[in-house]
Amino acid sequence: MIKEVIVVEGRDDISAIKRAVDADVIAVGGFGINKKVIDKIIDANKRRGVIVFTDPDFAGEKIRRIITKRVKGVKHARINQQDATKGDDIGVENASPEVIIKALQNAKVEMTEKINTFSISDMIFFKLTGDPKSKERRDLVGRELGIGYANTAQFLSRLNNFRITKEELIHAIKKVGDI
Repeated sequence: MIKEVIVVEGRDDISAIKRAVDADVIAVGGFGINKKVIDKIIDANKRRGVIVFTDPDFAGEKIRRIITKRVKGVKHARINQQDATKGDDIGVENASPEVIIKALQNAKVEMTEKINTFSISDMIFFKLTGDPKSKERRDLVGRELGIGYANTAQFLSRLNNFRITKEELIHAIKKVGDI
C-alpha cells in the first residue's frame, strides 16, 4: 500500500494506478478543479501526503501547476510521453504498471526555496544542452531521476527545484551511458 494519496486527472488514470499499486487515488476531473477537490487534496496532504501524477502533456502540466500552487509540499511523479502514448492518446492510463511503479518510487517534492546547485554551464558540461543529442540525453536522464523530460531551461529548473545532487545527476548520466 502506498502511504500517500495519488492525485490523477480522471477515472481511466485511477484504473491504471490501481492495476500497478494498492493506493488511494483522487481524480481531479481535468481542468475542472474546484474548491471541493482542492480541499480534499489539502486534507489528504495533511493526513498522509500527496503524489501528483498527471499526464505528460500541456494539460497535465497545467493541472500540476494549479495543484502545486494551492497545496504546498506535494510530491510529483512523472512519466515521459513515450511511456504514456497509445496511438494518438497520451495519458497515465496508457502506461504499464512497471512504468507507474518506477515513477511513484522516484516521486520528488519540488522545493519553493531556490537553491541553484546547477547552472547552464553544468548543462553544457554534461551535454544536456548544446549537443546534437542533448534532447535525447535530457529525456533519458530525466526518466532516471524521476523529473521527466523538459527543455533546457525547465530541466535546469527541475534539477534545482527538486534538489537533485551532483552525485545523483552523475549517477543518472553514467547509468544511461553514452548516447
